[in-house]
Amino acid sequence: MPVGHVKDLKNKVVSSPPASNSAMKVLVSPKEGWEGYVMRVVEVLEDGYTPKHKHPWPHINYMLEGEGELWIDEVVHHVSGGSYAFVPGNALHQFRNAGKGVFKFICIVPEEGHIY
Repeated sequence: MPVGHVKDLKNKVVSSPPASNSAMKVLVSPKEGWEGYVMRVVEVLEDGYTPKHKHPWPHINYMLEGEGELWIDEVVHHVSGGSYAFVPGNALHQFRNAGKGVFKFICIVPEEGHIY
């Protein structure tokens, strides 16, 4: 059973186009024993965003800090630390930093959804 701290993990830059100033750290995955799922922390810097995309699997998200916008099928949701969201499969979605400093959130996806 892994126990660790996010500060000890390396950031992987989100390079899927178009994305800007976004990176993630994998906390728990099948490698650590959670079969079928991946929990990661996504960090979006000022003026940054994740790719606008869709896929068949859902996302479960919990916002840790900062101010952001979650775009789901043409609806913009303003989110901040303490907000949570379920992004259904096949929904066009994107996260954007809408404030100063880092916008950080937890993202849980099925294993096939961890493609970065």
